[in-house]
Amino acid sequence: MFKLTGLIPAVFTPFDNAGAIDFSQIQPYADKLVKEGAYGVFVCGSTGECTSMTVAERKSVLEAWVKAVAGRVLVIAHVGGTCQTDCIELAHHALEQGVDAVGAVAPFYLKPASVEDLVAFYKPVAAACAPLPFYAYHIPSMTGINLPMKEFLAQGAKEIPNLNGIKFTSNNFMEMIECIRFEGGRFDILNGFDEMLLCGMAVGARGGVGSTYNYSLGTYRKIYDSFLSGDLEGARAAQQESVDIVRVIIAHGGGIRGGKAIMKLVGIDCGNCRLPVAPYTESEMSRLAEELRAIGFLK
Repeated sequence: MFKLTGLIPAVFTPFDNAGAIDFSQIQPYADKLVKEGAYGVFVCGSTGECTSMTVAERKSVLEAWVKAVAGRVLVIAHVGGTCQTDCIELAHHALEQGVDAVGAVAPFYLKPASVEDLVAFYKPVAAACAPLPFYAYHIPSMTGINLPMKEFLAQGAKEIPNLNGIKFTSNNFMEMIECIRFEGGRFDILNGFDEMLLCGMAVGARGGVGSTYNYSLGTYRKIYDSFLSGDLEGARAAQQESVDIVRVIIAHGGGIRGGKAIMKLVGIDCGNCRLPVAPYTESEMSRLAEELRAIGFLK
């Protein structure tokens, strides 16, 4: 089966001062990630503010990323949302664009009450992008949906032929290792929480999708490479670097809001988030830069 390994940034969607998509930033953004060693890009996910964008906007952003990447790294299109019809349309569009894989978060407003309900929601979405590999996006801290993922794999495999795995954004590592080892490692389970990449790799994950990879990919490459080479102390030290960065971000508006501000500091202006997330102020930017310098992130 298709396997995603390595580090895959979940990319931000750049917006201009008026809140429109700033397509001019996507090419230099893609060039930066390719140069730094990204294995792929995860487009229009949570980090990309997909829930604040129209279907047409999501299509146009995916098209821009496919063009900017130009086959140099993989493109994984996120097509999830609360409307199944929209998800199906986005999945078919992703197939037409020639992406490498498709992922979808569970519907998070009117929620599936059972694994059967979740499989039923995903089935036509995955069919719309078949034969591309399809990944369920499990992020209970955001969706409020915490169905048993091992059971989902067992039932989903019967109904969704191109089900390839899970983007697993949860700190339940007991469940994660069960999914990784299920049916002899048949499914591809991707680590989702950046600050716990080492934990995910310890239970068998070999691929990760993360938002902080966008501006600190070197740190995560140290974690990844050190672990695989058997240098656990080096991997732990690099994971501590990640934790230090994440703590600063949490103190300054969280992963997407703070992350976009950091992107500006490292040379890619992704603008502010769309409302209801408040824009960054100049004083906040100054304090953020000061704290990042204090931990050695900004030289």
